[in-house]
Amino acid sequence: MKLVECVPNFSEGRDLEKIKAITKEIEATEGIQLLDVDPGDSTNRTVVTFIGTPEGALEAAFKAIRKASEVIDMSKHTGAHSRMGATDVCPFVPVSGVSMEDCVELAKKLALRVSEELKIPVYLYEAAAQKPERRNLATVRSGEYEGLEEKLKDPEWMPDYGEAVFNSKSGATAIGAREFLIAYNINLNTRDRKSVQHIALNIRERGRSKRDEDGKIVRDKNGKAINVPGKFKEVKAVGWYVEDYQIAQISINFTNYHLSPPHLVFDEVVKEAEQIGCRVTGSELVGLIPKEAVLLAGRHYLRKQGKSAGVPEEELIRIATLSLGLNDVSEFDPMKKIIEYQFREVEDSLVDLSLRGFSNELSMDSPAPGGGSTAALCGTLSASLSAMVSNLTVGKKGYEAVQDTVKELAEQGQALKDELLRSIDLDTLAFNRVMECFRMPKKTDEQKQERADAIENATQEATRIPFGVLQNCLAALKLAKEVALNGNKNSLSDAGVAALTAQAGAEGAYYNVLINLPDIQDQPFVREMETAATALKNEAINLGDEIRAILEKELRKNLT
Repeated sequence: MKLVECVPNFSEGRDLEKIKAITKEIEATEGIQLLDVDPGDSTNRTVVTFIGTPEGALEAAFKAIRKASEVIDMSKHTGAHSRMGATDVCPFVPVSGVSMEDCVELAKKLALRVSEELKIPVYLYEAAAQKPERRNLATVRSGEYEGLEEKLKDPEWMPDYGEAVFNSKSGATAIGAREFLIAYNINLNTRDRKSVQHIALNIRERGRSKRDEDGKIVRDKNGKAINVPGKFKEVKAVGWYVEDYQIAQISINFTNYHLSPPHLVFDEVVKEAEQIGCRVTGSELVGLIPKEAVLLAGRHYLRKQGKSAGVPEEELIRIATLSLGLNDVSEFDPMKKIIEYQFREVEDSLVDLSLRGFSNELSMDSPAPGGGSTAALCGTLSASLSAMVSNLTVGKKGYEAVQDTVKELAEQGQALKDELLRSIDLDTLAFNRVMECFRMPKKTDEQKQERADAIENATQEATRIPFGVLQNCLAALKLAKEVALNGNKNSLSDAGVAALTAQAGAEGAYYNVLINLPDIQDQPFVREMETAATALKNEAINLGDEIRAILEKELRKNLT
């Protein structure tokens, strides 16, 4: 699932009607979930957080900036927080299925629309910055709104998008892309702030001032303190005492959890605490966290135990929660704390039904769910069986030589299972969208053309979904072969069923590609899709036959 977070900051924190007018624009955008609205009276600033599809995030951000330009007058604004525009900053943050480069492109597209349609000068910052000196937001915002008119006259401060013309009502906007910020606290069995501050200085990127044998700060020839960097990049940390909990904590901000994931910092704090006679009792998440950060922790702790990390994501989250002690001082509810779980890609998901419920829905006289969703289910069952056989091989006597292999196969099976599960819903959703397009009005020539374009786009998407299922079912077939060759021989029949269901899913998906092609007008798309799908289907049939031969030979060995 492609998911982007957007955190625009608006220069209004007191007038709730104006704030509501802005957030209504976000809530009304398709594919968007508003997560938080945090107004501040003294700062006269509101931080808004929402998530959604890349397209939805782009549209919601523009609509919110447009509304802010209508209801906020910067010439009358006062507040404690630094600011230079009605929409002061608007960063895009990759959550899942999108890269930082994707978010940079979103920032550029938004900047173009804002500058052209709203006549607001735009500066790009952080990962989207077009000049190194503009990466830092504080630098971009220097002089604030009051100094903006003169700043725009300086050739060095030409906007990245838009003309260098002062917009007295809206000011200027900084649009950017950055990593997800995780706010996280580690709890220790002490009330001594100095002890936890000692650890915080060791782990944070900035580190601490260098000291000589007498404990005095060492300075360079210009009198500036020399710094000793800490152990983790993109980590900010401070030690403090929390009166409510009666404990000391290390408060940490992770500005790039890919470089320094929370679980590695947690493990290091455990070691540091032991060296000074303290003990880590657990940790606390403040705000939201990307699912991948939690899954990384779950895999990490299972691997430390010598176990397979190829287990369902629910189990990985459970292991991470226990290992990090996330319930130590407050409840960690994954459904409330993991950002992806705040956004439902599909309402009334087929995946959430019981087996009987799904079968009943399938058996009714509606055309969807149908063969496409069933093909995806076949692939799901195949990947699940391959993961099972792999996990049944982990730690088994006689399979020592393939332990690394089967652990990796188990993880591959879980990833395929989750992707194919998602396709069960996506196939039905794509079909329903095609039907919606056929119901569009067609009274005028313009409506007819709009309807025809919508049907074409929806039908192409309804073809891409089963094509993706075909690709994943072929991957599941390859996985089943590896499991049959390396896995626990007592589960060889399970590997065989994994192969059969994957092949059925592949052929079923192939049929669902073919049935859509006659309705598509774009002939190069049709030819490309038919050629590629046929090649994948033939590969799946050949691989299925190969696996059958392997299984027949192995299963008949012990027959007399």
